[in-house]
Parts: sequence; C-alpha cells; structure tokens
Amino acid sequence: MEMRRYIRGGIMAPLNLCVIAMMVSAVTSFVTPTSSTSVISGGVVAESSRSYTKSGVTTPLSATVDAEVESSSKNSSFKFDNYNKPIVLLGLSSEGNELQRLALSLSASLVGNNPQTMKSTLDKLERSQGALLVAEDDDDDNEDDAAESKASDEQQQQVAGISLSAVGLDEEGPFVLDAGLIGELIREKTLSLTSGVVVLDFNHPAFHNKEFEVDLIRALSSVAKQLYEELGLLSVYVNVQPDDADSGMSDKAKERKDMIEKDVLIPFSDYEICVKNEGTAGDSSWDNIEWELQRMIGRALLAPPVVGGTGTNSADLMMGLNTFFLSLSFPHVEDASPYIEQMCLDVDSMEYRVDLLQAAKGYLAKASGDDDSCNDKDPRFDILYQQQRLRFMCRPNAQRAPALPFSGSGIIDDALPIVYTVRTAHQAGTWPDDEEGIKHMFDLLELGLRSGAEVLDVESAWDAKLTDRLMKRAKDRHTSLILGSHHVVGEEVSMDEAIELYRQCRMDGRAHGAKVVLSINGNDNDEDQLAYKASIAAAKMDKPEIPNIGLILGEDGSYSRILNPRFTPVTHETLPFKAAPGQLTAAEIMAGRLLTGQVPTERYAILGHNIAYSVSPQMQGSAFAAVKLPHTYTRADVETVEEFVEGPIWNDDNFGGCSVTIPHKANIIPHVDVLTDAAKEIGSVNTVIVKKDKKGTRVLIGDNTDWKGIYNPLRRRIGDEIKSGSYALILGGGGTARAAAYAATKLGLDRIYYNRTPEKAQDLATEFGGSVASSLSDDADTKNSLGAILAENQGNVQVVISTLPAAAEFELPEWILSSALPIVFDVNYKPYNTALLLQTTSKGCDVVRGSEMLWEQGVGQFELWTGRTAPYGVMKKVVLENCLPTEAD
Repeated sequence: MEMRRYIRGGIMAPLNLCVIAMMVSAVTSFVTPTSSTSVISGGVVAESSRSYTKSGVTTPLSATVDAEVESSSKNSSFKFDNYNKPIVLLGLSSEGNELQRLALSLSASLVGNNPQTMKSTLDKLERSQGALLVAEDDDDDNEDDAAESKASDEQQQQVAGISLSAVGLDEEGPFVLDAGLIGELIREKTLSLTSGVVVLDFNHPAFHNKEFEVDLIRALSSVAKQLYEELGLLSVYVNVQPDDADSGMSDKAKERKDMIEKDVLIPFSDYEICVKNEGTAGDSSWDNIEWELQRMIGRALLAPPVVGGTGTNSADLMMGLNTFFLSLSFPHVEDASPYIEQMCLDVDSMEYRVDLLQAAKGYLAKASGDDDSCNDKDPRFDILYQQQRLRFMCRPNAQRAPALPFSGSGIIDDALPIVYTVRTAHQAGTWPDDEEGIKHMFDLLELGLRSGAEVLDVESAWDAKLTDRLMKRAKDRHTSLILGSHHVVGEEVSMDEAIELYRQCRMDGRAHGAKVVLSINGNDNDEDQLAYKASIAAAKMDKPEIPNIGLILGEDGSYSRILNPRFTPVTHETLPFKAAPGQLTAAEIMAGRLLTGQVPTERYAILGHNIAYSVSPQMQGSAFAAVKLPHTYTRADVETVEEFVEGPIWNDDNFGGCSVTIPHKANIIPHVDVLTDAAKEIGSVNTVIVKKDKKGTRVLIGDNTDWKGIYNPLRRRIGDEIKSGSYALILGGGGTARAAAYAATKLGLDRIYYNRTPEKAQDLATEFGGSVASSLSDDADTKNSLGAILAENQGNVQVVISTLPAAAEFELPEWILSSALPIVFDVNYKPYNTALLLQTTSKGCDVVRGSEMLWEQGVGQFELWTGRTAPYGVMKKVVLENCLPTEAD
C-alpha cells in the first residue's frame, strides 16, 4: 500500500476556482534502500498560512508572483563559491519517474548516503513548519491503523533520499509550491545543498487532468523562473526522451514538453542531462544516469577556473605536461566502443568532435527548417546523449582520470575529461562557417557548457558579439576550461604572425589555454618547429602565462607533436583511421620524447628510516606507470639525512624529487634552496621538488602536502560554511599535529590542542593560535578543561584530528560522542581500524582514515613533480589494497 505525506506551508487553493496559490508542497519523498523503489509520501500542515494570488487568476509566466521574493533576492544569482542551496531538477518524467528517482539518489549522495543524516534533515524540515506528521491512506481498504503507523515509522528510519516536489495532488485538487517560502527556508538555513533536491516535474500526475493543465504549466513555470533567476538555485534540465512508442510517456506529455522546452526548461537551467529508456529498462543503465548527474553537479560546484591558475580545475594540470587527448572522428559514438578500453589506457581526455557527428548534419537541417532531410527526431538531444554515452563507455577504463570533488566525502575518480569541439570548415573541420553556420556553432558551444564538458574548444576568429556572449556565460554560470584555438590551413605564416595568433587565442585574457595549428609547405629549414618556437615566444609576452599548444598540420608536422609538451591531440594504434594526417599515437610521441631527451627517466624516492612498511613506492610507482611516465620510485632508508644528500639518488642529474617522512622532515630543510609558505609555517618538509632556473641550474624546493592530506577530506565533509564556535580538537604534538593545525586554520576552524606533554600543545597554540586543554573532561568548572573551553566560548567539537600513534589505543571520552557527533580523523593508515576508529564508527561518526590522507598527500606530490593531473583512482586503489585488513587480521 502506498502512503502519502506532504510538508505544506500555505492554504490550498483548488485550481478549478482559477486561483493559483503559490504554496509549499515541499513534498518530501523517501524510500527504503532496497532494490525496488517503494515511495512513501507524506506531509505536515503548517500552523501559519500563506497564499499568493493575482486578482484571482493564474499568475502569468512573465509576472513576479511574490514581491517579497523579488525584493529580497535581487542579488541572489547563482554563485560557485560557498554554494549552499538546494539543487533543482526540472523536466518531464515518463512512467520511470526519472526526476524523483534522480532527486532521491542525488540528495543521498550529497550527504554521503548516510540515512541517519537524512532522517535528521527530514525532521528539521518538518519542525521548521511547526508541523504535525499526518499519514493518509490512498487505498480504500480498512487495514489496521496501528500497523500502518508502525510500518511508516520503520520506513522513516531508513530514509534514503529527500525529494521536495514543487507540485502536488490530493483530494482537493492540484497545488503548486510557494517559491517565496523556499526562499525563506534557504535564508534560515533550513534548506541547503544537503537537505533535499527540489523537483519541478511538468508530467506530475496533477497534469493528467486537462482542466488544470494550462494553469499548472504557467504556475510551475513561474516557480522555475523564480528559483533560477531570483533565488539563484543551480538548476538541471532532466531531458527525458524515450525512443520507443511503448515508453510510458504519453503523446500529450510529449506535446507539453515540446511546448515549454525552449521557453522554460532550457532558459531556467544551466545544465542538462539526457535520459532515454534507462528509467524503465530495469537494468544497470540507470546507474550511469545517476552517476552522470553526480558528475555534473560536482563539476558545476567546482571553484571557477582562474586564467593562469593552478590546482584543481586548472588548465595548468588538465592541459599539463605529457597529457594527451584522443580525437574521435566517428559519425556515431557507439562506433568507437570496440576501441575504448585500449584508448583509455593511453590518453587523459577524449575529444568529442561534434562537427563530425551524423547528428550534427541533422541539427543543421532542422535549424534551417529542412525537417525532411533530418533523420534524427531530435538531433540536439542526440548530440548531448552521445556525449554521455562516450563518458559511460570510458568510465570502466578511466584509469588516468583526475579527481572530481563531490559534496560530502565523495570523490568521482572515473570521469575521463571531455574536450568539446565544433571545428569549422576553414579550420580543418566540417562545420559550415557562413554567417548562419557560425550562429549555430555558438549555439552548440553553449550546449557544450550545459553538458558540463571539462574543456570547451572555442575558435578565436569569429563574431565578437557571439564570442563575448559565450565567454560571459562560461564565466558567470559554468566551470569549463576554455581552450582558444586557431587553425591555419593551406598557407604558411611568419613567426610574428604565429605569435599574434597565440595572443588572439587568449581571447582577451578569458581563455585558459591557447592552441595554434599551422601549415607548412616543406621542412627544409626546421619549419616543423615554428608552432613550438612561437608558443614559447608568445608565452613571454602576456601575463598570466597559460598553456600554449602548438602543432603543424600534415605528415610534415609529425615532429611538432613530439615537441609540443602539453595536451597533444593523438590517434591510437587500434583505430582504423586517423582523425588528421600526421597524427601520432601517445606511445609514439612518448618514445620520441624519450629518444630526444625531452622526457628523461627521473629518479624519485621516499626518504625516511625504518620505512619498510611504506606504501608510497607502490602508490607513486603505479601512478607513473598509469600515465606512461618512465620514472622510478624507491625507498631511501637511512639513519641521517646526510647519508641521502651525499648519496647517488640526490646527486643524480635525473633526480626528480622525493617524499620525506619520519624522522627527516625537519632535518631536510637546510638542504633545500627554497621553502614554500606551507613548509615554512608548518616547519617541516614532506616533499622535495626539483626545478631548473633560467640558467639551467638545479633548484630544490621544499614543500608540505601533509596538510592537504588532512584539509581535502575534511573540506569535502564539512563544506565551506563554518559556523562560529566550531572547533577542531587536535590530539598530539609532533610534526603531523603541526600540519593538522595548519589545515584546521585554512578550514576556518577554531583550534583546541591536547597532548600529554602540555609544552608541545602550548607550542602549537603559540604558533597557530587556539587554546590548550589541560584535560578532556566535560567539567565546565575545571579551569582549561575541554568542557570549560567549549562552555566559555559556546562552542562544539566539529572535528577531532588524532595524530597519536595507533599503539596508544586512545579513545575519546564518551561525552564528546553523546550529542552532535564530530568528524573523526585518525592519521594512522596501519592498522586500518585503530581503537579510536572502532569506538567512533560504532557511535555513528563520520571518520577519515590515514589511508585517505596518504593518497591525498601523494596526489599532491605527484602533481608537483610531474606538472599534470594525477591518476587519482589508481593511487587510491593501491593504498587500499595495501591497507585494508585481511581475513587473518
């Protein structure tokens, strides 16, 4: 039997009275975590009522429904930084109920699939309305009310997701959500990124009554407009388009979709995900759809890329040294499926050549009004859907994929980046470059932004207004990296002209990378080096410096692909043909770079003593192998730093750097030339990087990535908004405790230190700020006890970071775990389960193990050494294989 509940904050106005009351039906649906989706709906009735009408008639789409929302939300457009509002899904579901199912799975993943957290969030939503929980029986049978209530209570304890529906239907008729109330709940922090996903389903059962359809469309469209434009919510259009007649979407629903897509669904969303029959197929294909939505949200919530920047979502790493993207040239993406597995082993990104797709021809025909020559029902949909298919095919084989942070504790490590390209006819492509063709090209480039493409290739030579509009949208609403490009086909240019082309490809300082491809008529005087030399010269002329990619077309230009150090387009030996003449495989290019000395075999090591246990050699060695770098990584187990510094590895011309662990993190400092700010403040070095200055002299840089190994996992779990009085309790007083204090400071947490040697704790407080606890007692009357410090500052322990040895078998006092559960971070990675972790996991705490810190800091080291993205999933897998307990353990 299906039960229904609604959270409501407003008076219901039946639509048959021609009154649209914009009310909350924040319909909270939740399911048990079983293979079959059993939806429980329910609701609460608010004690206070709100009703919004416009002279007793339906509010037009263009009108402002709630003046209060308008006045309080003028500056609430979507912002990347510290985004902490609900996600919106809008579209039309088929019988597969796609929108609600995606909302449930997304909301669960946003809180780390923690049913306890979701139950707490649901309770908070209900309490915020001053509501009573009321269950209503949809069936007319006379089942026992007590049994029904008990079953409902049991279901509530297993909340697996929260979907807040913007439209509802009960015995009094359809009703629509009050966007103003949503705004209030957001401002009150009741609704946030992790408190549920808002669903605007224009094929909700309420639409099935023709009498209300037009009014519902207008009302729900107005809500979509307010949530997007005024409240600044991140909105995703779930474009459901089943490809067979028995798909479960009625002809009437399809007509409704066609009617509102251009005026509502696309304008009031930033991203778009396509669904065919996955919602009704009953197979594993639905998992890919859920994954793609999570990837899209993770991408959307990244910090926007900075021109010339470094770190996550930077061109410096994505288009880094010895990275490659494979140019696909099939008319249908599925044609590439036999080759995907092998191709993914050799490349870092896939280029999605839209202009070469069969669907692109249909898009042009439809855009010009020639529907008869368009064999595709909806080529726009097909272009997006095929890109998703490419991602899904790459996913099981994406070992070189970088990390994509996701809300909560999640990392998506199987999303191989996509370079989205529409290449015009005069620039070595096929897309028409007349005025009409260029206009449609920019429409397709905006489609690339909506797909969440990691890199958008934008030709730099076209209409300035269209270019400005695209670049503004990319900057304001998206996180894609822009690769400005220009191809010169069939004619030679001078060095000065080539340099100017690189400057043009900077797109007035808005591109994150520049790609120039030239032509030569012969190679008698090293003409094949022109693009490379021009890229170096251009890099010196403008700041900030961005990655420059320089190639020569044709067979005469093959060597240019070896010379080009960054983000080189390649073919693959398994493919039946090349995308362009002169293309080489990644294996051929790396062999050429080895032979010419461009990529020497570098030596790396971990420096420490008694380090036979270290997993770093396996982790870093596997990472080098995954990206086909020829480097080696060994243990350097020595009692003193001097033994290593005077030895063969340190003094080898091909020494690339080293990891540093106990007991040498401080003693290595006198032997490096430069210290980073992090290394200086923490007072220890765990990473040595080798660079060359302008004269070619070796420069040794000391850095510290330990703090990132602590910071990154905690940032994902606690988010960007830190409430006043949130403390990190740091246990221990050694070098790792210093890294923990530095990380906690960067997180914005106040700090309390506890150590058996109070002097060491005091040193930490003196250098990093914070308080020293004399004991972990909860007695507020005992001076300097943990309880007294928290009581005095009205604080709570949000994070516990233990740097104590596992052998200490330390456990927290029970009172710390009796109310709001802290996140517990234990830096030990062996054993996998320390006494502290066993204690706190049994209480339901979210925990971070030292194994996560190990691969996080190792990823940081790899990227510092190589100047490219790290194969995150490979490094994580190796660490877990070496740290997870065995049956014997």
